[in-house]
Amino acid sequence: MTDYFIGHAAYYFIITLLLIGLWGMLFKKNYLKKLIGMNILQSSIILFYVVSASKYNATVPVLDPKLGEINPSQYINPLPHTLMLTAIVVSVATTGVALALLIVIYKRFNTLDENEILEKMK
Repeated sequence: MTDYFIGHAAYYFIITLLLIGLWGMLFKKNYLKKLIGMNILQSSIILFYVVSASKYNATVPVLDPKLGEINPSQYINPLPHTLMLTAIVVSVATTGVALALLIVIYKRFNTLDENEILEKMK
């Protein structure tokens, strides 16, 4: 039973990160803290795909003549890792745009608190 929990420790860590990020996005009132929560959530999703695509004792999908017959179980699938590189780039771009918007919001309202901004907009 303990081997099961130890073998899935990465998934428990990912679920913890996902819940922390979701909590930050839903319950924090400061927009910068919401952005940090969004980044934690995105990172946990990227980690989930990378951990799910990895195999123990597997190698990159380059044919190796020393291995003899081709056995697909000896190779990892590079597609999830490639897609997560794209997700990292999108995450960085999203964070940059969000930080620029937060700067504009702070200059206009002198706060990043959600309730204060809503009051000032009325």
